[in-house]
Amino acid sequence: MHAIRLHAFGPAENLTYEEVPDPVPGPGQVRVAVTAAGVHLLDTALRRGQTGPFPAPAELPTIPGREVAGTVDALGEGTDPAWLGKRVVAHLGLAPGGYAELAVVDAARLHELPDTLGDAEAVAMIGTGRTTLGILQFTELGPDSVAVVPAAAGGIGTLLVQYAKNAGATVIGLAGGPEKVALVRDNGADLAVDYTLPHWPDEVRAFLSDLPRTPSGETPAPTVVFDSVGGDTGRAAVDLLGKGGQHLVFGWSDSGLHDGKPLTFTEEELTARGITSESVLGPVMLQKAGGDIRNLELASLAAATAGHLRPAVHPFPLAEASTAHRALETRGTVGKVVLIP
Repeated sequence: MHAIRLHAFGPAENLTYEEVPDPVPGPGQVRVAVTAAGVHLLDTALRRGQTGPFPAPAELPTIPGREVAGTVDALGEGTDPAWLGKRVVAHLGLAPGGYAELAVVDAARLHELPDTLGDAEAVAMIGTGRTTLGILQFTELGPDSVAVVPAAAGGIGTLLVQYAKNAGATVIGLAGGPEKVALVRDNGADLAVDYTLPHWPDEVRAFLSDLPRTPSGETPAPTVVFDSVGGDTGRAAVDLLGKGGQHLVFGWSDSGLHDGKPLTFTEEELTARGITSESVLGPVMLQKAGGDIRNLELASLAAATAGHLRPAVHPFPLAEASTAHRALETRGTVGKVVLIP
């Protein structure tokens, strides 16, 4: 089979398209003929040898990637034979191997796909979709909510905008550049703003001032900021929050991909502003999901199958994984990046 392998930590050019032996499923596993493989911003950090929610590869060379969809074409010992020939999607967990024409998966991780859900869309929902629903566990959205979504043209941002609109909230989407702003507007945001322009917060304040007043006669203010960017953009978004507002942190791309840090506030700052700030990734998200991340996967796939959430997908050929990584790192993508063998 063909696969993408990483022989040394470093730049995107270190990802090479090679012919390698076909993997063989072990006991309780299946082999999937991959039709779509997910690419995550975290993959770019692991490629550089950085650790995060997942550890950097202990041994090289390695085949990156942890999200795959396709058809089961081989079974390991003791695996239910009913899986053979099924269209499936799976998150591989700690074991990489997704950037390939064939991938081995524990059968317990599989989800059978309905005919109405495409493979690339399923890959988007098994990772990005489950994270989106995990984030949304930390807030309640309704007609009185005003949600600010930085990176609203990204994979998670696209789904957050849709979910918030479905809940009746007013949605303000931030994106970089006119093309992405147009996509955010088309996705349903009530206001789409180019955060690369210096006075974008003034545009948001002007929009808010035109909304109906609150029962107490005040201008509405954002109630929640879904922050995956941090840095100056994230801080400016938080500055728009009203009393009782939430700052939910799940990334910090604006503060530097290589050595960035999430946007944080002191308790004194939060008390003075009357807002809260919390990181929603990792164990806290898992705990909210009842200790089983599969609960979020099931809900995510069900939402896409029902048409309640519609993931945006940015495809690249498998052989161009290095190009996909560079585009992701330089914000040259929209929606979920997916490799197509």
